[in-house]
Amino acid sequence: MNEAEIVTNRVAAVAVDKSAAVQAFIMHHVTDSHEWTLVPLLHVKLPSFLSLHSMMVILSATVIVLVLGLACRRIPTVPSRLLLLVELFVRYIRDELAVPFLGERDGKKLTPLFCSFFAFIVFMNLIGLIPCFATPTGNLSVTAALASTTFAFMIGGAIYRNGVLGFLKGFVPPGVPWPLLILMVPIEVISMFIKSVALAIRLFANMLAGHMVIFSLLGLVVVFGVYGAPAIGMALGVYVLEVFVGVLQAYIFTLLSALFIGQSMHPQH
Repeated sequence: MNEAEIVTNRVAAVAVDKSAAVQAFIMHHVTDSHEWTLVPLLHVKLPSFLSLHSMMVILSATVIVLVLGLACRRIPTVPSRLLLLVELFVRYIRDELAVPFLGERDGKKLTPLFCSFFAFIVFMNLIGLIPCFATPTGNLSVTAALASTTFAFMIGGAIYRNGVLGFLKGFVPPGVPWPLLILMVPIEVISMFIKSVALAIRLFANMLAGHMVIFSLLGLVVVFGVYGAPAIGMALGVYVLEVFVGVLQAYIFTLLSALFIGQSMHPQH
């Protein structure tokens, strides 16, 4: 083996080692664990009953409660800017999402649910863009819990509004010949579950993919050194895009939840 081959083999080995390190770095930041990296060299061990993503969920809920409590602690004669912003947000969710899909009566009753969905998901989506924090919506268990809440309201709301018999009749498409009902009814039942699964996977996949792209681009700098410097600008662009995607995905989840609950509660429409 000549000297050129030796150098080539060494360079290839170093590249493989760097690629493995980058892969481990990416997986460390997108998977759940019982360790919170506050700074690169400071790792805080979390209790066995508390994972990093569950801690981010609790932190997000706490911040939202504190912010809304601060805004609504009292109703002043002249509303503050924060209170006006909260009121504008609630009015938009009520008038543009809840009422159009569920009607005047049910829409106003479920407006707090949709406001909670949007605010909670937005904060969980964006908290992972802060250094040393994680994105809990990049965990399928978290998005599945959110989708299960929508599923529970789909069933509970339909039974509350139409009764058990009316809820079951919602699976029978009107005007369909009875022989086709043998096929259509199971499809309608399965579609109700598919809607909830789609909600969970859509949010989870979008948030996980965005973060993996950012860390992968930064990993190019580690693997290729100076030649990978342009990837920093690309990562910054994806980072800015992730802010938009985080808000958009929260809106889509809230919109689809209102649509699915409305379809379940008012199948005649």
